[in-house]
Amino acid sequence: MTAGTLLRVLGAVAPAEVWLAGGWGVDALLGRQTRDHRDADLLHRLEQEDDVLAALRALGYRETLDLRPVRFVLSDGATELDLHPLVFAPDGSAVQAADSDGAIFPYPADCFVTGHVDGVEVPCVSAAQQVFFHQGYPPRPHDLADMRALREAFGVETHF
Repeated sequence: MTAGTLLRVLGAVAPAEVWLAGGWGVDALLGRQTRDHRDADLLHRLEQEDDVLAALRALGYRETLDLRPVRFVLSDGATELDLHPLVFAPDGSAVQAADSDGAIFPYPADCFVTGHVDGVEVPCVSAAQQVFFHQGYPPRPHDLADMRALREAFGVETHF
């Protein structure tokens, strides 16, 4: 997925609120693209999901995997979008379902920040939140590279 494609997607879903996570989220925090990306992880407000889906369908994206309530995947045949629905509390924090049994992933209010993709300011999640979600599984080479980049840029501690 190119930066141009990602920015087109983000522009299409506006004014719905979405945040970058995963590899593109790390690159947004760094303000530069560090590697090729096969997909983009997008966090969105659950109550805006119909609007987000309508905008993405208009770009040619179709659902290819449904793992709700945790996540679902859309593809246009060339790129994939991994969507993660969030439920927000009045204090600005949010939760994402972690399974269908009621477990959750927490998002503190201060984890919703901005970064840059191709010089354009974009919403993303903080370095601390990226580290939080990069645990509990064996890291792949790009996970190791992402965590190394966050350590170098922000001085955060990571578990791998």
